[in-house]
Amino acid sequence: MMPAHETYDVVVIGAGAGGMTAAAVAAAEGLRVLVIEKTAFVGGTTAWSGGMVWIPANTKMKEAGLSDSITDAVQYLAGTVPEPANAGLRAAFLARGPEAVAWLEANTEVRLQPVKVYPDYYPERLGATSGGRVLEPVAFDGTRLGQAFARLRPPLPEFTLFGGMMVNRLDIPHLRRVGKSLRSTLRVARLVSAYALQRLHSPRGTTLHLGNALAARLYASLLARQVEILFSADVEDLSMQGDRVAGVVIRHGARDRLIAARRGVVLATGGFSHDASLRKRFFPPAAGFVSATNTSGTGDGLRLAATAGAALNTDATSPAYWVPASLFRRADGSRGVFPHTVTDRAKPGVIAVNAAGRRFVNEALSYHEFVLAMLRDGNGEPDRPFYLVCDRAFLWAYGLGRIKPFTHGVRRYVASGELIEAPDIAQLAAKIAIKPSVLAATIAGYNEAAKEGRDPEFGRGSTVYQRHLGDAGHKPNPCVAPILRAPFFAMRIYPADLGTAIGMKVDAQGRVLRDDATPIAGLYACGNDMGSIMNGNYPGPGITLGPALTFGYIAGRHLAEGGVTSATKPAAVGTPV
Repeated sequence: MMPAHETYDVVVIGAGAGGMTAAAVAAAEGLRVLVIEKTAFVGGTTAWSGGMVWIPANTKMKEAGLSDSITDAVQYLAGTVPEPANAGLRAAFLARGPEAVAWLEANTEVRLQPVKVYPDYYPERLGATSGGRVLEPVAFDGTRLGQAFARLRPPLPEFTLFGGMMVNRLDIPHLRRVGKSLRSTLRVARLVSAYALQRLHSPRGTTLHLGNALAARLYASLLARQVEILFSADVEDLSMQGDRVAGVVIRHGARDRLIAARRGVVLATGGFSHDASLRKRFFPPAAGFVSATNTSGTGDGLRLAATAGAALNTDATSPAYWVPASLFRRADGSRGVFPHTVTDRAKPGVIAVNAAGRRFVNEALSYHEFVLAMLRDGNGEPDRPFYLVCDRAFLWAYGLGRIKPFTHGVRRYVASGELIEAPDIAQLAAKIAIKPSVLAATIAGYNEAAKEGRDPEFGRGSTVYQRHLGDAGHKPNPCVAPILRAPFFAMRIYPADLGTAIGMKVDAQGRVLRDDATPIAGLYACGNDMGSIMNGNYPGPGITLGPALTFGYIAGRHLAEGGVTSATKPAAVGTPV
């Protein structure tokens, strides 16, 4: 179905979190908006994510009795994003992030709540908090979308139960205590009963959490404002009037069509994680070609912007945000990528080893720091293997990768090669091409201190963030336990990205800039199409979605104001962080 009109006020390319935010804001301000999405679904990578949104000094945390200030956030970012590049954009983010959250809650279906305990990733740095800067989407009833629910990208099946039931953070401890606690057993029974009823009318559960809930809330906001969304369409080119972007040329089926945009075009196509040439250009060789992002992120926005003279922001200490990932094949033959973010690495009784069979990192560090250690190991040698190693007690209690806790039969995972099993450490080492004496010495050295809850080599469990990801019920160290009980297991992990950090240069209004720092009239960018305001650093959970929502909001408001700089913009914008 082609767009209903030849001319819109705003055209947004990409229906991820940033793009849908820009569209929702512009539409709520009374503009006619068209969203063009190259796939058959809204949600992008957001729909697969944890949905965390990092917004310092937000009003939600204050309402929850948690203290924070812009001053503290400035101090924290000074210690975690030390590079001077993009200081003005970080200032704009800090100044307008809380404003964006308040505006979205007042004018759209977006509802966020503070995660009271979720430490910043570098809790020892000045200005860090132990929770509240992180907001998560409130659960959403997918039936409110009606038939449009089918257009919401489903979550990754590996993060659901029983073929499509989503659970939130607070459900997980109860799932672990089923049969041990009456309260937990009853809670899980209610969840499963509700899910069973939902499946009578839907191909998956309709109680949505995490990033799927955020995507659904943004989608509901677009539907409420009757925003048109054109699915399965490619933008071939930008339409220029002199130096101004005035619209887009789209291909839908076999037909090209010019769509005019009176106010401007917003690029939010999801970065370039799945473009081999751009990865080769910007990524280190050791990074390989594994991505945990949606496959639609192929650099479309960057290429379109280049035709208008846009400049790339390459001032990044890292070209991407990283996560260790394991690979597998689903029953339908598709390749699965499981991001090892918070479910297993920090739990007691697992270690990570390199190709030589030695530990190389504190396993409980943030996933970004973990992969940076992988990339440094072996002087950045391409395709260098890394493994998580554990015993049967760990696998049963915590799972590993997509293998969930309390899984009785792991034969199919072993048969596929995803999980390597052996009756002793020597045979495990042989199966993963590591010298048995080295792996045995590594585990023996780790075990000696682990029996007392210590990790003198890397200090695992030494910060509030690491302990938060461990097992609070395991004493004395929630992150450390020996590896003792046969059989033993290994799982190969790869450096993977969660999104690209290199993108277009923009100003504090979200306008795309040329090399001479002048804005390209009518062209905006947000999400991963916009260069990282954190310069490829990863200070805390949600530092991709936080800026995506904030600059989507900023772009939408600026377009609604006619594309001119507002005289009422916060004074803090442009102040170096």
